[in-house]
Formats: sequence, C-alpha cells, structure tokens
Amino acid sequence: MHILAEAPACAEALAFAPERTKEWVMKLLIVEENAAMRRLIVLLVQELNVEISECDDGAKALEAFAEAQPDLVLLDLDLAQTDSLTVTRQIKSAYQQARVIIVADDDDERLRAAARSAGASDYVLKENLLDLRQILQTQ
Repeated sequence: MHILAEAPACAEALAFAPERTKEWVMKLLIVEENAAMRRLIVLLVQELNVEISECDDGAKALEAFAEAQPDLVLLDLDLAQTDSLTVTRQIKSAYQQARVIIVADDDDERLRAAARSAGASDYVLKENLLDLRQILQTQ
C-alpha cells in the first residue's frame, strides 16, 4: 500500500491512488532538494506499507516533521539552505522519539560519526538506495 501526503511547507508531491487497509502504515518524510532523487526514493519504497510526505528544503524540515509526524525521516546530507546535521539536531531536540536516516553521496567515516553524534539512527549511501528498502522492511 502506498499513500502519498504532502506537508504544507514542502515540495509538490507525486500523485498515487491510495489503497487503504487496517494495517499499520509507516509514515515517512523525505527531505531531499533534488526532485529526481525524491522520485527515485518514492519508487523504491512505494510498494511498502508507507505514507510519504516530501520536503525539498532543510529549513522547512522541522515544520514538515510537525505537520506529518512521521515514523522515519530520510534526510539528504547535502542540503543547501540548512545543513542536514543541524536539521537532525533540531528534529531530535523537538521530537526525541524521531528516527532520522541520513542519505548521502559520500562514504566518509567522519560524516557517519557526525551524523550519529547529531542523532541520526542510520546512514545510507545514495549508490546503495536498496538498503533503504531493507531498513524500512525491518521497522
């Protein structure tokens, strides 16, 4: 099942016809400036039982989180407006139960450590996006 919702402060969402069941649905917030990358992530996870909100700006991510109340945030490491480590700290400070996964181009141990220190629960490389499906399936 796939339900797509757009947080008001975020980028235009893709339109999918929702199928509703009584099963638990994971709420997912994707924060990624690149629309093509957001679409790719949506395509990878849409078969899972997820409700997706999208945001194209790190500066709006906290507001998007407040609106969507997601179970998990997929956060691009390379945001232009507000860096993802700051966004992660802001989200974790306001919502201690929040789970954030950093999605990055670089496999740099210093960046991984900085992400963990900021409160991220995981770090996934864009070249290995299939890892996201596996992570979401185990949630």
